[in-house]
Amino acid sequence: MDQLALLFVLLLGAVLSVPVGERLGLPAPVLMTLLGISLALPGFVPNIDIPPEFILPLVLPPLLYAAVRRTSWRQFAANRRPIFLLAVALVFVTTAAVAAVAQAIVPGLPLAAAVALGALVAPPDPVAATAVAGQLGLPRRLVSILEGEGLFNDVTAIVLYHVAIAAAVSGSFSLPHAALQLVLSGVVAVAVGLALGWAANKLMNFLDDATLQIGLTLLVPYASYVMAEELHGSGVLAVLTTALFLAEYALGADDVMTRLAGHTVWDVVDTMVTGVAFGLIGLELHNAVRTASGRWADMLGWAAAVVAVVVLVRLLWLLPATWLARRLHAKRDYDEEIPMSWRETVVMWWSGMRGVASVALALAIPLETSDGGPFPDRDEIVFIAFGVIMATLVLQGLTLPWLVRRLGVRADEGAEKEFEKALAVRAAKAAKRRLKEIEDEEELPEEMAERLLRRAFEIGVRISPDVAEEERRAGHEQRVRRLKRMRRIQGEMLSAARHEVLAARSEPGADPEVVDRVLRHLDVRSLR
Repeated sequence: MDQLALLFVLLLGAVLSVPVGERLGLPAPVLMTLLGISLALPGFVPNIDIPPEFILPLVLPPLLYAAVRRTSWRQFAANRRPIFLLAVALVFVTTAAVAAVAQAIVPGLPLAAAVALGALVAPPDPVAATAVAGQLGLPRRLVSILEGEGLFNDVTAIVLYHVAIAAAVSGSFSLPHAALQLVLSGVVAVAVGLALGWAANKLMNFLDDATLQIGLTLLVPYASYVMAEELHGSGVLAVLTTALFLAEYALGADDVMTRLAGHTVWDVVDTMVTGVAFGLIGLELHNAVRTASGRWADMLGWAAAVVAVVVLVRLLWLLPATWLARRLHAKRDYDEEIPMSWRETVVMWWSGMRGVASVALALAIPLETSDGGPFPDRDEIVFIAFGVIMATLVLQGLTLPWLVRRLGVRADEGAEKEFEKALAVRAAKAAKRRLKEIEDEEELPEEMAERLLRRAFEIGVRISPDVAEEERRAGHEQRVRRLKRMRRIQGEMLSAARHEVLAARSEPGADPEVVDRVLRHLDVRSLR
C-alpha cells in the first residue's frame, strides 16, 4: 500500500467513524486512532513520510478555526479564570512535574530535553476534547471550559517547547530571554490575528458571493498561522484571534447562504482533517515499536511513570482550582461557567486527552544539536510521548462515555429549552416590531396585515412551540400537520419536475448549462 492509498483509507475511515461511533457510543477520534493502530500492525503499510515541520501548519489551523466557530468571545471572556488556570497555569505545572520525573528516571536526560518532553505532553488536545465532549451531552459550561482550555493551552505549551528545544540545541538557556520571548510571541500573534481578521472581514464584504467568501475562510487560518510564525509569534494564538474576530464581525444577520453553506463546508473539513490527524497518531505505532526494540522494560516503565504524572497532576490541580473558581464565582454578579460539583470535576479530569499537537511536537524534535551531535535522548522522548498519547487518548477516550453515564453528568435540557423559548419570544417580538414600523411607513391591506401578524407570531412558535398558549398551540400543531402534508405532496411534485429536467439533460441538443440552471432553481425552491 502506497502513501496515497493510505491517505484515501484514512479519509474513508474519517467519514465512516462518525456513524459507527454514534452507534457504538464511542468518540470518532478514538475510533480513528484504533484504525491507525490496526493499519500500523501489518508489515505492508508504509511509514508516513510527512516532514515534521509541516504537521502543525497543515493540521492545526483548520481544526482550531472550526472549533472557534462553535464558540464566541463572550464565552472566553466569561470563563477567563478557569481557562487561565487550566490553559496556562496547569501547562506550566505539568511541564515542570514531567520534566522533574523524567530527568530523575531516564539516565542522562538533560534538563532542557526533559522540559521539552514536559511541554509536548502537557496540553490536552483541543480536537479530542471538543469532539468527545460534544457527543456525550455534557453541560455547556464544561464543554466551554474544555474548548477554551484546548484552544489556549497549545499556545503556552508550544512556546515552552520552542524555548526548551532552543536551549537543548544551543546548550544555553536564559530565563529573562525566555520570558521575553513568551510575551513577544503573544503580542505578535494577537496583532497579526487582529490585522488579518480585519483585512479578511473587508475582503468578505468586497467579494459579496457565498462561494468566494467560504473559499476565503478556508485560506485565512493558514495565512494567519504562517504569517505569525514568520514574525516569530504564536501561530496558534494568531489563528484563534483571527477566528474570534471573524466570528463576531464577518457575517451579518442576512448573510443566509454564506452561513448555511459555510457551516456545511467547515463541518466537512473538520470531520476529514480530524479523522486523518488521529489516524496518523495510530500509524506512528511503527516508529514507537522500532524505538523500543530491545529496551521494552525500561521504555514502558518510563512511559508509565510519565502517564501517571500527567494524569495525577491534572487531578491534583483541578480539585483546588475548581474550588477557587467557585469561591470567586460566588462573589461575581455575572454567570461564569465552571464545574459545579465533584462529579463534573472528575469528568473534566478524565477528559484531558493528548493528541495531534503532542505527536507533531514530538516528531518535530531536531535530529541534531548546533554542534553536530545527536539530540539528547530523542528516541526516548518520542517513545514516552507516544505512550502518553496512547494511554490518555485510547484509555480515557474509551472509558469517558462510561464514566459520564456512571456519574450522571448531563446537560440541563430544561435550561436549554427555556433559553430556546426566550430566544423564540425575542425573535417573534422583533418581527412584530418591524411589521409595526412598516405599517407606519406604508399602508397595508387589512387582510395582509393580519396574515403578516400571524406569520410574525408563528416565527416564535416554529422555533419553540412552548411559546404559544395551550389552545393556540393545538391550533398551531394542526396547521403544522396540514403544512407537512402539503409540503410532502409539493416535494413529490418537485421531485417529478427534477427527474424530468434531468432526463432532458441527456437529450440531443440539450444545453447542460441551461439544464443545471433550471435544476438549481428547482433545488432552491425545494428548500423553501
